[in-house]
Amino acid sequence: QVQLVESGGGLVQAGGSLRLSCAASGSILSIINLGWYRQAPGKQRELVAAITSGGSTNYADSVKGRFTISRDNAKNTVYLQMNSLKPEDTAVYYCNALVRKLIGSGNYWGQGTQVTVSS
Repeated sequence: QVQLVESGGGLVQAGGSLRLSCAASGSILSIINLGWYRQAPGKQRELVAAITSGGSTNYADSVKGRFTISRDNAKNTVYLQMNSLKPEDTAVYYCNALVRKLIGSGNYWGQGTQVTVSS
């Protein structure tokens, strides 16, 4: 089994910064893709940022220039640096990992971490 544990959420004023972390553990041979998604109340879950094993990144238009995704392959950890936060960034943020295991692969989610940006 694979576990994803997120940390770093919290309450911040508009214009502030937060850094989210997500550590993967368990039966992992390698991690193919890592991503951060978010879900605000009454809205669908949406992709915020993703990073491949080769380091290629992809961002939602709403966060480009403000958020940066990075990964530490040695620690099986992905980070999301969030700067210039806006109230509309308020949501539960979820880590996602596409993992290659000894047999097959699997897609896994973290439990979510709340980010609240006050105006």
